[in-house]
Amino acid sequence: MSEQALSIGPLQRLPQVDAASASQTPVPPYGSRWSLFVSLVCACILMSALGSILWFSVTVPKLQRFEEPDRALDLMVSRMLEAQDSLSGSPEWQQWLAEWTMGNKDEAYTQGIRWYRELVETTDDPLSKLRLVILLGESGREAEALAEAKEWHDHDVSAGLFEQLTVAAYGSQPLDRIQELELQAALAETVPSGWFYNQLSARLARRGGHQGRLATIEQQSAGNTDRIQQWIRPVIVTEMICLMIGSVMLLGIVRLRGQRVDILRVHVPGVPPPWSGSTAVAVILRGGALGAITTLAFLSMPAFEQSSASALVIPLANLPLLILAYVQLLKPAGLTFGNGFGLRIKSGNYGRLACIIVSVIAAGLWGEWVLGKAADVLNLTNHWTEWFDPNLVWASPSQLTVSVLEYVIFAPIFEEIAFRGLLYATLRRRLAFFPAAIISTSIFALAHGYSLIGFISVFWSGFLWAWIYERTGSLIPGMVAHAMNNLLVCLTVMALLR
Repeated sequence: MSEQALSIGPLQRLPQVDAASASQTPVPPYGSRWSLFVSLVCACILMSALGSILWFSVTVPKLQRFEEPDRALDLMVSRMLEAQDSLSGSPEWQQWLAEWTMGNKDEAYTQGIRWYRELVETTDDPLSKLRLVILLGESGREAEALAEAKEWHDHDVSAGLFEQLTVAAYGSQPLDRIQELELQAALAETVPSGWFYNQLSARLARRGGHQGRLATIEQQSAGNTDRIQQWIRPVIVTEMICLMIGSVMLLGIVRLRGQRVDILRVHVPGVPPPWSGSTAVAVILRGGALGAITTLAFLSMPAFEQSSASALVIPLANLPLLILAYVQLLKPAGLTFGNGFGLRIKSGNYGRLACIIVSVIAAGLWGEWVLGKAADVLNLTNHWTEWFDPNLVWASPSQLTVSVLEYVIFAPIFEEIAFRGLLYATLRRRLAFFPAAIISTSIFALAHGYSLIGFISVFWSGFLWAWIYERTGSLIPGMVAHAMNNLLVCLTVMALLR
């Protein structure tokens, strides 16, 4: 029953009906006291789930979420600096492009030093302290590196070898060939191969005048940087192509909007939806609570989580919500998933839809860039653990496939249906665009459990996708832009770290 049918004017008289016809009057779904109680319980479950995510993200130190934070940070900082080293011989346009998207080498050193200071304070790992010293020394802060090493010795943190390596590499005392060979041997036994080992070994070889070893190290480093460049260059170029083409489309749409108000509309009915708001709230609460319980059940089974069947977690967790939405919202309104959420577009609108999708992707990339620059000005940073995904870096090929499938296919489809197609659309029945978009997008961003910068980034994306759903009447642009955003993140992580 529609909400309008429940509104009766003060002077309107009710028609007389007999008892038999009154008994056949349909009862509004979820209108009984028992149903209200169930909705309240489901709301408590959802609030508890969201509160648990927020509590975990605020109270649990981010480094404790990794079994091997030292290994993860070593890989991340090493590859980040190797990527910067690989740009030294690149064309100027590529250096500018990489700096525009990834930042410069000084910023990479600053980030690495900050991250390693946090790791040292948390774990008190001697090898991490040595890597911190190497970052300080290689960034031109030799005095700080020597002071850091002296502090370890005073507190008896290391056995003295790392202090000797630091003084030999970044101090002012002369280093003869015999000392250099002894230190090189000790370095090879204690420090794993990689960027940190190469930098310290090269420093010792340079100080000891060992040109042969220095040439070998430089050759190995050049091979590493070439490999990084081969993987990272296509990702950067793809992102820039999307940005340039989408920007042109975006400017064209802005120009045409002055001539046609409905230039973006590709589907009706769109927003607000033609179903009962009270019924939709009950559906969202029940489906969301069942989804939270299902997700918790799967997370409590580590064996299932590590198997290929874990790809089914997102679809199965969202299945109750989809079933309830179809039975209680779409079907009574004479709709299907295709025409209810704008997933079935007329062939005449395909070209316009493609332009809209590319434009939304470009708007998202521009927004991310602006937010990044604003964060730099305000000295706000993301924690490195928020975008280091072990499944994308260390997992087997089968588990990697599952993770990419979840991030690029399942998450965009089901999250857009839940947060934009149902939650935002239902709020739009009673609220204007801005409050409805802000409320739904805030819940969407909080559910990811990120810090402030991560929250703002997800909020911007969710707000953009709510806006495009409002204008087009279709979830397809948001789904594709969501998938493209996740795909670019996955490709960047894999190209840089895997």
